[in-house]
Amino acid sequence: MGLFSLTQDVAIDLGTANTVITCNDKIVVDEPSIVALDRRTDSLIALGKAAQMMQGKEHENIRTVRPLRDGVIADFKAAELMIRGMIKLIPHRSKLFTPSLRLVVGIPSGSTEVEIRAVRDSSEHAGGRDVYMIYEPMAAAVGIGLDVEAPEGCMIVDIGGGTTEIAVISLGGMVSNKSIRIAGDDFTGDIIDYMNRQHNIKVGERMAEQIKIKVGSALIDLGEEAPEDYVVHGPNKMTALPMEVPVSYQEIAHCLDKSITKIETAVLAALEETPPELYADLVRNGIYLAGGGALLRGLAKRLTDKIQIQFHVADDPLHAVARGTGIALKNIDRFQFLLR
Repeated sequence: MGLFSLTQDVAIDLGTANTVITCNDKIVVDEPSIVALDRRTDSLIALGKAAQMMQGKEHENIRTVRPLRDGVIADFKAAELMIRGMIKLIPHRSKLFTPSLRLVVGIPSGSTEVEIRAVRDSSEHAGGRDVYMIYEPMAAAVGIGLDVEAPEGCMIVDIGGGTTEIAVISLGGMVSNKSIRIAGDDFTGDIIDYMNRQHNIKVGERMAEQIKIKVGSALIDLGEEAPEDYVVHGPNKMTALPMEVPVSYQEIAHCLDKSITKIETAVLAALEETPPELYADLVRNGIYLAGGGALLRGLAKRLTDKIQIQFHVADDPLHAVARGTGIALKNIDRFQFLLR
């Protein structure tokens, strides 16, 4: 952005778990979608990684809030503060004046009109003059590098923090799509419940997230790719005495099984609605996994074995939606038909 630019183009992947902002084809902000607020004044104390460090450690005058739940805004005020704060983190932003913002924001494909309006209002209150929306699976397809305008079918399974977005895309539109509220947050919740029930140890969201990263798996046999057990420390839920519990990837694969099965069912439901000609394209080209959930060990192999169509993990799946949103913004005239 030049010093005297009157408009700044900003693309935002407003995710339940992470918010990613791109400007000029570069990822400039990548922070957890969480804010810390002063309980007395509701003013912003910290956001992103700084707020995440406070989670579970707050005193009575501080509360941490995740403004989005299941892919949609759950706390309007906190969402506005978070978007405004994230935009201020963009490097090289002019300190002399505030340029007007042209925003493109990724939203779940299953969003209702009310939910879309909430995102638009929060973005406008945070300084957006022109605000456009793009459905996340479409943005992910563009970000991966697929030709969404071609007369050929491609399929995206975008497993985020709050929702899993499944879409079959052809000729610039979604032929069939499913948006289910089973995703990374549910995996984290499954791990918390499992540790509580199976090992009598209390773990919080941040510890469960670490377990998911260190030993998360969709398969009970990963062969040579198997990670070492991860040692978890926490209080016994009955006695409050300290515990040390080694956790294996097989245990986590078992506890995540029900949630992953629901994603498999949703993928099959989307395939059932796919016309035969496009189905043949999917069998030939495979299905692409995006989002943080795509990084779960063994997930692509499990889905390939179950559905008998090859699943590919996209390059840098965490940022596929953000990259696609940025491309749509940069080429807004070409991709106008994708925007709301």
